[in-house]
Amino acid sequence: MKYPIGIQSFEKIRQDGYVYVDKTDLVYKLAQGSVYFLARPRRFGKSLLVDTLRCYFEGRRDLFEGLKMMDLEQEWVKHPVVSFDFNGIEPRFENGLRANIAATIQKVERQYGIAPMVLDGGIDVADMVSLRFKNLIEELHEKTGQRVVVLIDEYDKPLLDLLETDNSAGEQQLIANRELLKTFFSTFKAADNHLRFVLLTGITKFSQVSMFSGFNQPDDISIDNRFDTLLGITEQELHTVFAEGIAELADMLGESEDEAKEQLKRRYDGYHFSKRLVDVYNPFSILNTFAKLDMKDYWFASGTPSYMVRLLSKSQEEVMTYTGRYYAEQMFVDYKADTEMPLPMFFQSGYLTIKAVNREFNTYLLDYPNVEVKQGMIALLANKYLQPKEDAPSWVNEVVFALRDGDTDLVRRLFTAFLAETPYSMRPKKETELYFHYTFYLLLRLISCYTVYTEKQLSEGRADCIIETPRYVYVFEFKLDGTAAEALKQINDRGYARAYEADSRPKYKIGATFSSKTGTIEEWETEN
Repeated sequence: MKYPIGIQSFEKIRQDGYVYVDKTDLVYKLAQGSVYFLARPRRFGKSLLVDTLRCYFEGRRDLFEGLKMMDLEQEWVKHPVVSFDFNGIEPRFENGLRANIAATIQKVERQYGIAPMVLDGGIDVADMVSLRFKNLIEELHEKTGQRVVVLIDEYDKPLLDLLETDNSAGEQQLIANRELLKTFFSTFKAADNHLRFVLLTGITKFSQVSMFSGFNQPDDISIDNRFDTLLGITEQELHTVFAEGIAELADMLGESEDEAKEQLKRRYDGYHFSKRLVDVYNPFSILNTFAKLDMKDYWFASGTPSYMVRLLSKSQEEVMTYTGRYYAEQMFVDYKADTEMPLPMFFQSGYLTIKAVNREFNTYLLDYPNVEVKQGMIALLANKYLQPKEDAPSWVNEVVFALRDGDTDLVRRLFTAFLAETPYSMRPKKETELYFHYTFYLLLRLISCYTVYTEKQLSEGRADCIIETPRYVYVFEFKLDGTAAEALKQINDRGYARAYEADSRPKYKIGATFSSKTGTIEEWETEN
């Protein structure tokens, strides 16, 4: 099978025999509407969707032979299509966005033989893209007799690339791009009678900049039961369309097909884009896995977007503090460009997803979608917080062996030494117990070969950390500038180890304190 990795052309996929997951029934359903907005994480197929819609509205019936669309569409009316792609705009180029819009308009003008609009007196308004765009839409409708389709891919890229810049020039360009987009989008309201269909795609839905206020609000289908599987791969699609790939992968791994499916599910599944909670697999990682017959973190390794790196560096909260909690929809759907509340960006960028719905209160449980994202985020945060040293791999091995052998004193010495070498500049100015708890958790997650729970909910409270190895169970409680005896007493008083009473493995209860002065472990008491 040929896998279309990085290919965004519907025509190329269909003509060159690449594997294609047939979503054209949903494309047809979408095309019956008017004005839409769709947010999805990067590399989820937004550009391919835009190009598929372009081919459909241009009447390219030949490309849809054998697909679901052929049972639905009977007329194949050809509409004029204006398709904007903001992916390639250079954010540092002062007029990059304006030049991109103008170039697209000019291309369509030439294609249909439409003269650029001029004001009375012969003044060229090439720079006034909104007026020129409105004129183009009207002329296309009059010239073809069909209303116009407008497709805008990655509308928010000219903004995301400039978010949280550290220089005034970048901030000024961000403001300029916002204003230009707001004026540009106002064209849709003025030209409403001439429009057949409009789709804007992106990663985020900006709320506070009011870019959409100039025209009728688009129908936001980002969390919509009708279109939750429009992008990505469902489990049914995985098991049918990619049956050959699953068989080849299982053979390469020396496992059964059911075992290979389970690995794929744990690693790449788990995205949900509506209350229906239909599982969606990450398409980029799935395609790469079958093409290379190797399971790696392809989506996460393809690069954390620069805006996310800046957000993580400036935010006072980490993504892990938002996991495993219920939120009202408005708290994570509209991005407010606010480092104090980065939850919407974490969700919209694909680092968190919906895991459950409380229908009584209409709230959503957000958490990591799968193992790929969870491990990637932990590694990213560990590098930020801990700046692992060159000898970190040997340190990890020593901790693994110490936990395996039940050597709690060696575990104490290893963690104390590691934390003592963490640069003072990496610690927050106002250190908290949460920071040290969080740091310890990241260190444990670097080990990764054992089961690690943080803030595990038990009958009488939450244990700070529990580690399960094949031979031992470790229950930790942390205190900042307190005493290890107090921490150990809390474990016993609240019965944190009670859930393991029937477990035959030896249990170690460990109370540990961190010093805000030294930045490392001060006291450590163990009870078994």
